[in-house]
Amino acid sequence: MAEQALAKAPAQAKAFDVAKLNGIEKTAILLLSLSESDAAQILKNLEPKQVQKVGMAMAGMRDFSQEKVSAVHRLFLEQIKQFSSIGLNSEDFVRKALTHALGEDKAGNLIEQIVMGHGAKGLDSLKWMDARQVANIIRNEHPQIQTIVLSYLEPDQAAQILSQFTERVRLDLMLRIANLEEVQPAALQELNDIMEKQFAGQSGAQAAKMGGLKAAANIMNYMDTGVESMLMESIRETDEELGQQIQDLMFVFENLADVDDRGIQVILREVQQDVLIRALKGADDALRDKILGNMSKRQAELVRDDLEAMGPIRLSEVEAAQKEILAIARKLADAGEVMLGGGGGEEFL
Repeated sequence: MAEQALAKAPAQAKAFDVAKLNGIEKTAILLLSLSESDAAQILKNLEPKQVQKVGMAMAGMRDFSQEKVSAVHRLFLEQIKQFSSIGLNSEDFVRKALTHALGEDKAGNLIEQIVMGHGAKGLDSLKWMDARQVANIIRNEHPQIQTIVLSYLEPDQAAQILSQFTERVRLDLMLRIANLEEVQPAALQELNDIMEKQFAGQSGAQAAKMGGLKAAANIMNYMDTGVESMLMESIRETDEELGQQIQDLMFVFENLADVDDRGIQVILREVQQDVLIRALKGADDALRDKILGNMSKRQAELVRDDLEAMGPIRLSEVEAAQKEILAIARKLADAGEVMLGGGGGEEFL
């Protein structure tokens, strides 16, 4: 039906360039064009951060023209054909679509919940809480339990939770995270009991890989710059070699200069212009030239004009904008769309 309707569209109708929209905006438009019940069914299967971002985009959507909606529908139909010609309700379609969208590791948990009918339990339920709530829940637990919780959650949420603790506790937990390698199923079972939830594990499950140097570096990347600097200094004072290993794996805004031109272009498609301008306010000339060099001539001129017209802004605003762009870059790297390199020159994600 949707294809027939699109085929009947007037030939003279102006086609909207869907490439102008980022992933969140396309998702928001698609959901807004569905019924409330259908949109709710989709939203309930997303991760907390995804729900928050898509919800904000939906609430702020103003330009909802038929051309834009049709363009999003056409793209959706084109992409959906890649996964299944049998039907939208097949388990195979769900697995392929989620794996393509989120990557194999992140999709695995959602596939289990959707296909096997499991809801958010135990540690997964913490993903829906804000940082202060989670910090209060684990504050009086053993540091090893706190370490497992922080390693299990997404790096940005873990960074927010860590900010609720004192500097001494942050240092201890970050050192533990960096030295953690795997957690046995029995330990996860015990932790879920502590959370007063049931854990839907399988007998004979393998030890879960979590923690480690990359996990520590990812969490550090999401921290406020001031907190990050103090914590890194403390880590170096405690274990200089470990601190250097974490530093080598961290990806900071300046490292965007090492991303190839295609990668920069992919990242820029997902970044709002006002965020980019604030971030570039604190960038050095080389990085600024690289980013502007990967825009169209007109767009680069507009960005330069906006930068010149912008007055002084707080350093915290610049850092927040840079962190937002880095979060987008990491997400794209997780999806295999760009390649990021850490300070040590090795693959980061």
